[in-house]
Amino acid sequence: MTPAHSLYEALYVSTLAPDQPLSVVAEIAGHARAKNARLGITGLLVFDGMRFCQQLEGTQKEVLKLTERIRNDPRHTGVEVLHHGLLSERRFHQFSLAFTSVDDAEALARLERMDGEAALAAFEALRSELEL
Repeated sequence: MTPAHSLYEALYVSTLAPDQPLSVVAEIAGHARAKNARLGITGLLVFDGMRFCQQLEGTQKEVLKLTERIRNDPRHTGVEVLHHGLLSERRFHQFSLAFTSVDDAEALARLERMDGEAALAAFEALRSELEL
């Protein structure tokens, strides 16, 4: 496989824009499920009432394009990619986008202060605590 077609992942955090109603979160998740399925992207989106944290996986080309679209989406502010890189196998092959919320308001705030492998490990630990 060429690098653009290699399996790739990105983990980012962002904040819901202050002018956006909470109802937009369901809209984002619903739209993303359909689009991700068409693009061969899988992942998990976690929301804490204010922050998003999402792990995306797919071809490098599609994951990078999607990350850039999210960065330019006015419903998100402060988009920060915490980790990205090649991935040996999908973690979320059973769904195009899993969506869940987290009750611990500080979980994503703590994760937001990390990067690289530490951020990925913290997200994996959080994921293991969630009901998916």
